[in-house]
Amino acid sequence: MAEQNTEAKLKNLLKQEKIQLWNPPYTDDDNQPGQQHMQELANRYAPLLGLSAPEVGVALELIRVLAVKRGKGNKMFRETNVATLELLLPRDSKKDPKAKTYLETRLDVSLQQLMDRYEAEEAMFTAFIYTNLCFPVLSDQPLDQQGVKNHSKVMVLKVSDAEWKQQLMEDEEKKKNQNESIQRTQKGFQILSERDGSEDPDTTPFLEIGDQKGNPLNIPHKEKKALILAMGFHEKGRSLMKKKQYENALCHLLQADQQFSQCGSALLASVDNFAVLQLDIVWCYQALEALSCLEDGRSRLQRAEECFLKCYGEQQQRLLRIKGNTGREDVLFLRLYLLQSLIFYIEGDDRQARIQLSRVESLYSRLVLDSEKMAQLMSLGFTDREARLGLRACQGDLQEAAIHISNRRQEREDLKQRERQRRRTRMEAISTLSELGFSRRDAARALHHAHGDVDKAYGILLDSSQATQMFASLQLLYLGFERVSSEAALRLTGGDVQSATQLLLDNQGFISAELLSPPSTSSSSSPSSEEPSTSSTCPELVNEVLEDISHHEEDYLDLTLEEESELIAAMKTYLSREATLS
Repeated sequence: MAEQNTEAKLKNLLKQEKIQLWNPPYTDDDNQPGQQHMQELANRYAPLLGLSAPEVGVALELIRVLAVKRGKGNKMFRETNVATLELLLPRDSKKDPKAKTYLETRLDVSLQQLMDRYEAEEAMFTAFIYTNLCFPVLSDQPLDQQGVKNHSKVMVLKVSDAEWKQQLMEDEEKKKNQNESIQRTQKGFQILSERDGSEDPDTTPFLEIGDQKGNPLNIPHKEKKALILAMGFHEKGRSLMKKKQYENALCHLLQADQQFSQCGSALLASVDNFAVLQLDIVWCYQALEALSCLEDGRSRLQRAEECFLKCYGEQQQRLLRIKGNTGREDVLFLRLYLLQSLIFYIEGDDRQARIQLSRVESLYSRLVLDSEKMAQLMSLGFTDREARLGLRACQGDLQEAAIHISNRRQEREDLKQRERQRRRTRMEAISTLSELGFSRRDAARALHHAHGDVDKAYGILLDSSQATQMFASLQLLYLGFERVSSEAALRLTGGDVQSATQLLLDNQGFISAELLSPPSTSSSSSPSSEEPSTSSTCPELVNEVLEDISHHEEDYLDLTLEEESELIAAMKTYLSREATLS
């Protein structure tokens, strides 16, 4: 990572002075270096970087060669569709560890075709893995359909034929499992997002979007559906992060980000879920050492910081008003500042990296917990999660933490009781409306629009029913049928205009008394307007995704800080080394 830091610093210096190494006088017409001017730059930059002039000269030449190579590659790709890929070779296959190897190829060929050609030319490499997002390339599909682009970096593995076949099988199985997991997660949460609470929640679970107090948010159906899918993918991703399955987690988190993009900006500005997702994505980047995602990581951290500012307030006053304290959310800012420090360092901005790391260390000293206090709280019957969250909420005060945890337990129990009562009342209201002849689904929707008021819901249903019937009757009148017969036909067909029309045609526009007589009770059935419910659809998928949803609303704040501690130590090492060199 120190090499990336030096390279970034040089690029910053070149950018500040508007120096383009790929143009004269630093590069001549034959793409060779302008030795004198390159040496002058090396001599000038060496003391600024705390390195020797020859070391800086080598780094400058590497930047120049890459810039020239990229320019030629862009021109060739535009004119011939032949891309340039950078090959990351095994250490034992490289004569010069610092030299870079490139391969020119069209991207509409498969990996197997590329390997066959390259093996024939070099008799050397037998496996490739695309590494920009750490996803393996499948052998039988074109490269461009798998995200490989001009200038992509590709890892090359030198293995035996048997090992290659085994590696290929494992990679394809891995990608297949990732895709299957994403599809199952999406299907499960799609089912849940379509449920409207018209069935018994004990046997047919459904999800609601609520605020910090547990009150349901009244948002449009389309936006609610996207939000449930986004939060569902996020929960699955976080579940995989806990198992340190960062590559698979990242796939789900990026799906969550895509679903969040379909939600309105006003909604995203009022909740911190979107900001936390951005942090989780960048945390996966650093865990996977995906330096190629650096620019995307920087913009995600900026979005996270802006979102936190809107949600919590400039001095976290909104958060303090809602929750009464801000200690638990400080872990999110610790991660934010730590990741910002890492990106500043990789970009060569050591000063900003140190400033952010100083903020991280200050927060860490407040958030790291006294093991004895943790043990005392747990001896009182509290869980380790409750102890962590309680101590952080109360700035480490043991007695205050115990009171806080007890109060939180009572609040959560009261919330559960209110939720059970609210759902019980809702089910009773739906049953009342369904007894009046309306479908349970229509009743549930009307109650939603009436904010739970049964009388208003009944009015909505009645107005809707009457309007539908009036429109249907007008259609039949327009076709030339009599009003009395039209209304009778609509009653017999449950309001279906097409069926009513056919019934009138079959009976020469007249409905006999025999047809109008009530059916026997033995032939009665549920109302025709009742839509088939998704309640019984794929119950195993629903149960599977529900397992990934944490039952504690502050699970995302419950960080042990072990991983953060390791990264803090690494950052201190990197920055102290740079300070020594300078």
